[in-house]
Amino acid sequence: MTEAPDAKQDGVTDAEQDSATAAEQAPLERPSPLPPASDAVRGEWGRRIEAEYRSAAITQHLTLWLIQMGASPDLIDDGLRIVKDELAHARLSHRVHVLADGGALAPLRRETLGLKGHGDEPLELSVARAGVEIFCLGETVAVPLFKVLREGCTVPAARRALDRILRDEVRHRDFGWTLLRYLLELPCAPAVRQLVERELPAMFARLRRSYMPAGGAQRATISDDDRAWGLMPVARYGEILERAVERDYTPRFAEHRIDARAAWRRSAA
Repeated sequence: MTEAPDAKQDGVTDAEQDSATAAEQAPLERPSPLPPASDAVRGEWGRRIEAEYRSAAITQHLTLWLIQMGASPDLIDDGLRIVKDELAHARLSHRVHVLADGGALAPLRRETLGLKGHGDEPLELSVARAGVEIFCLGETVAVPLFKVLREGCTVPAARRALDRILRDEVRHRDFGWTLLRYLLELPCAPAVRQLVERELPAMFARLRRSYMPAGGAQRATISDDDRAWGLMPVARYGEILERAVERDYTPRFAEHRIDARAAWRRSAA
């Protein structure tokens, strides 16, 4: 598996942002000839639209919590920027879905478009739970995942979408680890650390179910046409996740004296 891009290499400059915005607003083009789009292509890009909307809503809710707890203005600004990123990703994904002759999408399940606190626990702990699972875990593995998706993608609209998503995911990943560091500098740090150590195995277990479904290791091939539209075999998702455990999660959590490797082993149970 190739290396994930370095954060500095994928930083967003003003020129890049202007270029990305111009590409998003350009008239919808249908390059000729496009490889045929399968039901798998239409289904995958439809799910990506839904996932980006869900991410925008959840990040908006998390940012509200940051405002309510009086968090760093820099963190709040970063959260609001991520909301805009996710909506831009949804728009780009929708363009691909249309090019693939995708039909109407099912209504979003509104109960999934927000966060829930846990009883009367302090808000800081709810922020830590969401920040670790969504950003430290989800957005961290998203960086190498979208890099691999992009490598075989040749449909121009799909490639533009993946280029933008990959660039933004680097910053989203960094937001998660900055947020964890911030929480571990507050007076509630012992409770935050205890929560992460207790719940990390269950968070990993949920990530396993998403990236390593039963029988997924045997689904190791897809058609060249599907790859051109920005898909990859299910087996690669599991490979990328396993590598992220060693390359990303273990050293990053170790900086905070949290044993991610042990949590990963427990998650297999």
